[in-house]
Amino acid sequence: MNSFLSLEKIVVQFGGLTAVNDFSLRLEPGELVGLIGPNGAGKTTVFNIITGFLRPTSGRVRWLDHDITGLAAHRITALGIARTFQNIRLFANMSVLENVMVSFHHNVRSHFWQAMLGTPGSAREERRQSTGAMQVLEEMNLTRFAAEKAGALPYGQQRRLEIARALAASPRLLLLDEPAAGMNPLETMELARLIRHLMKKYKLTVLLIEHDMKFVMRLCERIKVLDYGHSIAEGTPREIQDNPAVVKAYLGSVKHA
Repeated sequence: MNSFLSLEKIVVQFGGLTAVNDFSLRLEPGELVGLIGPNGAGKTTVFNIITGFLRPTSGRVRWLDHDITGLAAHRITALGIARTFQNIRLFANMSVLENVMVSFHHNVRSHFWQAMLGTPGSAREERRQSTGAMQVLEEMNLTRFAAEKAGALPYGQQRRLEIARALAASPRLLLLDEPAAGMNPLETMELARLIRHLMKKYKLTVLLIEHDMKFVMRLCERIKVLDYGHSIAEGTPREIQDNPAVVKAYLGSVKHA
């Protein structure tokens, strides 16, 4: 059966270290899936494989029934897969608006020489990008910061800006790497509402990594658990909560509503 996204028996080795071993995952349109595990479990490595920042030692990645294994990151973005990063990667000295405009580069219609000469086509393209970027900032409640340097934003707003920049790439699949990191409980609650809203409005599928277990359990429909590169469990939040191996390794004795 064809799948929206599928990872098939992925292995990633760095020298003698196996970071991910025999990992498989299927995503279907409209799903919201969590990928959890301790530091070093291989979660971000999985994201890097999906988005073209790493090539697996073996196994393959299929997107809309096409093999995209090892494809360059910018080509994967152009196909409809966008991501945020665990460590924020904004252009700190550029404005908030400019950071979002950068993400429109994959579907720019004018040529480099037109931009250099300042042709009417280039000017129209820049206006189109600016308008689109402002619309995304409005969606993320960041319009008031549009002219400010990205590096001057509070941490929680920088996280939102990273999501805005990913959203500007017009993805069908959005990968969020620890989106709630560093946020207070109120910000985390607002983020959960925002993710649900964005999924509905833009018809997104979301795969996220997160260490905040309450956030994951309340938000995700399905959860995949990694331990030292191995998948040890997969299921609904309730099934994951009740899995003895997961409770012992990740959740301790506390269950979350």
